[in-house]
Amino acid sequence: MAEERRICRRRFLKSAVTAAGAMTFPYVVRSSVLGRAGSVAASSRIVMGCIGLGIQGTGNMRAFLSQTDVRVVTVCDVSESQRQKAKNIVDRYYGDKGCAAYNDFRELCAREDIDAVSIATPDHWHVLIGLAAARNGKHMYYEKPIGWSFRAAQVLRDAVRRYGVVFQFGTQQRSGRDFRFACELVRNGRIGKLHTVLVGVPGGVAYPNQASEPIPKGLYYDMWLGPAAWAPHSFERCRPYTSRPSKPWTQNYSTWYHISDYCIGFIGNWGIHYVDIAQWGHGTEQTGPVEIEGAGEFPKDGIADCAMSWQVENKFEDGVTMIHMDNSSSARHPEQVRGFGQGILFKGTEGWVFVNRSKLDAHPKPLLRLEFGANAIRLPESSSHHRNFLDAIRTGKTTVCPIDTAVRSNTICQLDDIAIRLNRKLRWNPEKEEFVNDDEANRLLARSMRSPWHL
Repeated sequence: MAEERRICRRRFLKSAVTAAGAMTFPYVVRSSVLGRAGSVAASSRIVMGCIGLGIQGTGNMRAFLSQTDVRVVTVCDVSESQRQKAKNIVDRYYGDKGCAAYNDFRELCAREDIDAVSIATPDHWHVLIGLAAARNGKHMYYEKPIGWSFRAAQVLRDAVRRYGVVFQFGTQQRSGRDFRFACELVRNGRIGKLHTVLVGVPGGVAYPNQASEPIPKGLYYDMWLGPAAWAPHSFERCRPYTSRPSKPWTQNYSTWYHISDYCIGFIGNWGIHYVDIAQWGHGTEQTGPVEIEGAGEFPKDGIADCAMSWQVENKFEDGVTMIHMDNSSSARHPEQVRGFGQGILFKGTEGWVFVNRSKLDAHPKPLLRLEFGANAIRLPESSSHHRNFLDAIRTGKTTVCPIDTAVRSNTICQLDDIAIRLNRKLRWNPEKEEFVNDDEANRLLARSMRSPWHL
């Protein structure tokens, strides 16, 4: 009987996706049919597993727990304390002890009863877990960035397409009204012809070298390293976000954000949020720049080796220049507007619009009260990134940030990092997705992996 219920549920979800291709409206079933009013019957719930249970992963898990048509049945983390904490949250929410806990994502992805996964691990693990999810037919809510190399992102994109799974990128700003409205102003020519986009994000930091420390009980450290080069354990190398009172150099962020074995730094991990919105407003979601040039500052010593400061000009075929920079660079840039630090500033021939997580501004001011007409360009609307993902699973519609869009935006961060490391102008072919006549730069698009891990 349990097997019959599982098969019926999976057939329901599959039929909803299949039918959506021939329907012009969402597939909706009344709660009174599925189960008691206000709830969803077990046979039609989306069954989820959550992989990576730091602050962001736990936040995503809580968001999915709050959805009545979702059942979280398992959690996974290489830290015993993190996964036990998450299991306790799930069990308390449902009032039972049914949540399973794993320290190896492959066991979770192999479960046939799971429809979707949330992935929120350190960046160097993103693609490998995403590939396991796709190959096992799991839809995925996938935290940004795509990963630590461009070539790995290409492989993931191919897998998502091949296995037909739903993909939602964790650039949740696309589900914010102010970001969407700012982009619609630009796309509808309300600031005139767009010519410059400024993107400002937090800069990186340097970390002192760390003494080797014993691996704490309950941490599967070799699995934490995974495809990255072996390195002696230290607390600062892999500490969870805000798990211990921060030292002056930590800024409350995990150290691994600034170590290139695990992440390309804030130029990518933070930069992807605002670069993605710049792409949305520019209308270049399916392409990229043709020239990249900039410079950056890197730590001279210590455990961190990612850029602390940078300013990169990305020139597009249509003549638009996107300048991606850290806070200190944006404060110095001659084309800034007063107070610009973090966010996106779209500049056109007849005005500008600025947006970040706390502010929306424009010139001229009446733009902020604009109501679009029936023939205006309107962007996909979402008020909840997690709900948008679940609705896409049920209807077969595209998420607000699908895999192709995610890879294109993520690519710019990768290109900018390569440009400042080589410290010279690079030419990029966005159709072929390779640097033009530059073997050295093209080699940096891929990363080697520690055995036995591979794409």
